[in-house]
Amino acid sequence: MSEDNIEIASEEDDLFEHYRIVADKGQGPIRLDKFLSLHVANASRTKIQNGIEAEAVKVNGQPTKASYKVKPLDVITLSLPEPPRDTEIIPENIPLDIIYEDQVLLIVNKPTGMVVHPAFGNWSGTLINALVYHFQQLPTGRNGEGRPGLVHRIDKDTSGLLVIAKTEFAMTFLAKQFSDHTIERTYNALIWGQPKEDSGTINGNIGRSARDRRVMDIFPDGSQGKHAVTHYKVLKGMHYVSLIQCNLETGRTHQIRAHMQHIGHPIFNDTTYGGEKILRGTPGGSYKMMVNNLFSLLPGQALHAKSLGFIHPTTREWMQFDTDLPANFQTIVEKWENYVNNQ
Repeated sequence: MSEDNIEIASEEDDLFEHYRIVADKGQGPIRLDKFLSLHVANASRTKIQNGIEAEAVKVNGQPTKASYKVKPLDVITLSLPEPPRDTEIIPENIPLDIIYEDQVLLIVNKPTGMVVHPAFGNWSGTLINALVYHFQQLPTGRNGEGRPGLVHRIDKDTSGLLVIAKTEFAMTFLAKQFSDHTIERTYNALIWGQPKEDSGTINGNIGRSARDRRVMDIFPDGSQGKHAVTHYKVLKGMHYVSLIQCNLETGRTHQIRAHMQHIGHPIFNDTTYGGEKILRGTPGGSYKMMVNNLFSLLPGQALHAKSLGFIHPTTREWMQFDTDLPANFQTIVEKWENYVNNQ
């Protein structure tokens, strides 16, 4: 197998990987699971078999069995959770807001300010540090390494729902749904101003900014970045700000934050995308004082992952979860409503 016949593409969130492998012209018959374990780095045969069972592996566009015999020029595609790459994770007794749990997964309501997984500058106090303390034998973690149970993530200063896998099969099954964009994800955001339309779709590629790698830019012409689609609907228009609902077709880094800035409505108090300044209304007097007080109530951007829906890995039933806005977020909305109503 030549390197030219193996293509690897990582998702923007860097949590699972896609492969496309074309079998050589002279390929002899060999079981699919064995073939893949020989050609996919850091993937055990068990992990490959889980992927096949979850239909995350396809041959010539069709799901198949592990016993399938690979033939010359077969095109094999697969999407698997990324192998562990991080250093040792120290378990920490951090309380978790678990709103649902069964034998194969759990749903966590992450607070604003909590980093999801350890990285440069945030080696402790993360959701993963808490998970490895409270749960044993989470998938992709060996001796405390990797990102145990993590299927997706949300930004540090975004609150809301995350699904955590407790088995290898659950992780592969859920990762495939994220890869296929069949997960239902609804966010609430408070944005500056009111969009011209009460509902709409933002379609613009997202990629790292050449000026600052921590920031994502929009490339409407598709020349750079990755395909990204956000649907939004105004829930409450309050003249200076609006409470909106966003549904994601794709899950790119900072997708909602970058898309809303792109259409001229940054998220309230988003310091990365310009929402921490007064962008509507007269920036002075009692109004300025009120807005600054509202900024102080929220440690980050006013963005909350409100609902999450997916097919359960073992029951194959649709699961739907919802959570209320955090108290400080709700307080800010109420204060804006009161201010506008009293004008």
